Amino acid sequence: MKPWVRNSLFTVICLVLAGSVVDRWVRREPFREPAPVTQANHRADSIQAAAARVDAAFAGEWSRTGVPATGRAADLTIARRLSLALAGTIPSVEEIRAFEKVPSGQRVDWWLSHLLEDPRFSDYLAERIARIAVGVEGGPFIVYRRHRLVTWLSDEIRRNRPYDELVRELVTAEGIWTSRPQVNFVTVTVDQNNDKEGPDEQKLAARVSRAFLGLRIDCVQCHDDMFGDRWKQRDFHQLAAFFACAEMSLTGVRDDAARAYEFKFLRRAEKETVTPRVPFNAGLLPVEGPLRQRLAEWITHRDNRPFARTLVNRTWALLFNRPLHKPIDEIPLDGPFHPAMEALADDVVANGFDLHRLIRVIASTRVFQSDSRSEDLSRPVTAEQEGLFAAFPLTRLRPEQVAGAILQSANLRTLDAESPAFVRVVRFFQQNDFVKRFGDIGEDEFDGFAGTIPQRLVMMNGELVRERTKEDLLMNSATRIGAVAPDEDVAVETAYLAVLSRRPTPKEQSHFVDRLRAVSDVKRSVRMGDLFWTLLNSTEFSWNH
Repeated sequence: MKPWVRNSLFTVICLVLAGSVVDRWVRREPFREPAPVTQANHRADSIQAAAARVDAAFAGEWSRTGVPATGRAADLTIARRLSLALAGTIPSVEEIRAFEKVPSGQRVDWWLSHLLEDPRFSDYLAERIARIAVGVEGGPFIVYRRHRLVTWLSDEIRRNRPYDELVRELVTAEGIWTSRPQVNFVTVTVDQNNDKEGPDEQKLAARVSRAFLGLRIDCVQCHDDMFGDRWKQRDFHQLAAFFACAEMSLTGVRDDAARAYEFKFLRRAEKETVTPRVPFNAGLLPVEGPLRQRLAEWITHRDNRPFARTLVNRTWALLFNRPLHKPIDEIPLDGPFHPAMEALADDVVANGFDLHRLIRVIASTRVFQSDSRSEDLSRPVTAEQEGLFAAFPLTRLRPEQVAGAILQSANLRTLDAESPAFVRVVRFFQQNDFVKRFGDIGEDEFDGFAGTIPQRLVMMNGELVRERTKEDLLMNSATRIGAVAPDEDVAVETAYLAVLSRRPTPKEQSHFVDRLRAVSDVKRSVRMGDLFWTLLNSTEFSWNH
């Protein structure tokens, strides 16, 4: 075959393949309706009753302090909050069109069902839980596979497995880290320079106390508390002793009941054997059984309130970008507790640690659906209102949320598991690169953080924003809007929906329509790219509100 024939044939094949990909992307399946809720504990009346108890707790506090509450936010604002909280991105224009076809009073419930069915939710929440359980570091490569753990968590969350069951599996896991992903909770603590020593009991005790009990017992790892708190050095190491049985073997992690935990306490001459003992609520600890199994049953016991409160606090932080109690991993054992936290803890225990239900309850509250602005714009929302959740608190988006929002804004279609493979691959690498440059907060991602000048420069001059606003008919919505919008009014409105998940105000609409018309000698797709760049670099885009 002659070279020119071979080259021509190759070109034709590439064009056909590219055309099929574009055709699949453009002619995607219609937006699917979420399935009706069938779980008994997800009934609307039960959800609303639980949400009302939470709202009553906050209303009582507002009444006592005389702090006024803001009104309800717009439907699209609530949808944006939920998308950022549960999927780490913003709604697509495609999703917004479907959302607005639903009757107003049903939209939030409909949107919640849509998100909870979406693999983006389970993947996103799995990463949040993994950060709590094992952190963000790579760990010992030989015996640790973080991605396997995240995938397992995502699969379990998708089928709404009770949270207490997930935690018990993590604490008690045995086997090989590749075939039993739960085991990675244990093997991440192995010293990769000496994996024969087995898992680190002290690291596991610290993870358990902070991640699942909301307590910083590891603060007394080296000495008794210096400020008169209840915790002693022995409390921590007695908790760590429950993990002494875990050892590495040819078949992975296995328990050896004969293994003992030894530690040299402060100002002691010799090591001593430490007896496993829980630091509080000892009556809830099973008397018999393997050590890790007994510990797991104690942690997740329905009467062990720190476990329920920690789940509530972390779920609240997921939805608000701010925990109900700060610091998120230091909830006082004996209180005082916010009445709303107690109401939610009661509900989550009564309903079997159903994570989907807990999310529905919090999202259904007046507190979550409140506006971040006062109706009287001459009287801005105060820090006291935000602190008491009388107004939805403004928080900066985390790096992965900013990246997810940028990438979704550049596509009118939804970027999800049904997107073409090449689109998902490009999204994966671009998001990871952006987060690396922007700065990953790490496992303490709900502690709050201040924006930096380098972060603003990444937004203004970085590769991702530049690539997603330049002229590109296939990959960028700015170009597609410029090409197909019938006029500037429609173009501006669609741009606002794509980037800010709202329509422009009359003043904004008039301003940008005039600006677009004023430069008629420049292609509209290029002008739209400038508009997208402006919206992406607005303060509103980078904040949860």
